Amino acid sequence: MNKDRNERDPLMDLGHERPQVPVKARNLSPIVPRASIAGRALIAVVAIMTFLASITTGAVLLVAASAAEWQSDVASEITVQVRPGRDIERDAVAVADVLRTQPGIVEVRPFTKEESAKLLEPWLGSGLSLDELPVPRVIVARIAPGAVLDLPGLRGRVAQAAPSASVDDHRAWIERMRSMTGAIVFAGVGILALVIIATIISVSFATRGAMAANRPIVEVLHFVGAGDRYIANRFLRHFLRLGLEGGIIGGVAAMLLFGFSESIAGWFSGTPVGDQFGALLGTFSLRPSGYLALAAQAVLIAAITAMASRRTLLATLDDID
Repeated sequence: MNKDRNERDPLMDLGHERPQVPVKARNLSPIVPRASIAGRALIAVVAIMTFLASITTGAVLLVAASAAEWQSDVASEITVQVRPGRDIERDAVAVADVLRTQPGIVEVRPFTKEESAKLLEPWLGSGLSLDELPVPRVIVARIAPGAVLDLPGLRGRVAQAAPSASVDDHRAWIERMRSMTGAIVFAGVGILALVIIATIISVSFATRGAMAANRPIVEVLHFVGAGDRYIANRFLRHFLRLGLEGGIIGGVAAMLLFGFSESIAGWFSGTPVGDQFGALLGTFSLRPSGYLALAAQAVLIAAITAMASRRTLLATLDDID
């Protein structure tokens, strides 16, 4: 009976029934699982760090570009103030004539009494009678691009025409602007350094966690003769891929934010808030070189992620050995 049953129900060949995986596919299977909670968390951390770094870099570039435009505009003009004392109208006309004959000056604009008084409205408010106040007369002269003025000689001729007049080339204001821009750039570099340090620390902890979770695999690889460099390269590829994914997500999000900010700034153009932000940061538009800088920064953070991972891997492998 048993013989007949065996003939009717032969034993199954378990090895034949097992799904066969191609050798090439088995070799390509990763040592470190790609879809893991730790991996997704690391991508989120790198994306956030890249986003913050990109926002900082973009803001620094915007402020630096706006400051350069301010300095260029201010350096292309000189201002002459004619204070009351004698006949201010005659002194203003005489000073304007001196400025028109000065080589390198292409435009001279004397402000009227009403225009000069209106310049004080941001401090004194509107609706005040300034007839009894010693409001100086302002004359603005525009300098030709690339021209160099003989300021000592110009001051002497202006003093001869109107002893109460003073020439201001805005040099002190430009120096203050340069100092402020340098401070902003220094603060931006400091924030970037903190972001990179935080990224390195996060990657180091994630790498140690991945090594702890895959310690049996690492020990087996050591047992079959795999070297530390081989194992480290496998983990390095894993964390480089995670760093690139996080860097791309954070960098693209920052680029989209700057792109939408330019459109939003256009909506508020003409309003007091929009004018103030426009005076500080321009049109919120980054130049093409700025977007290239953000893309390069995202790749750099991914590379830092990979290098920090490799450094931690080698140290951890030494401990396992």
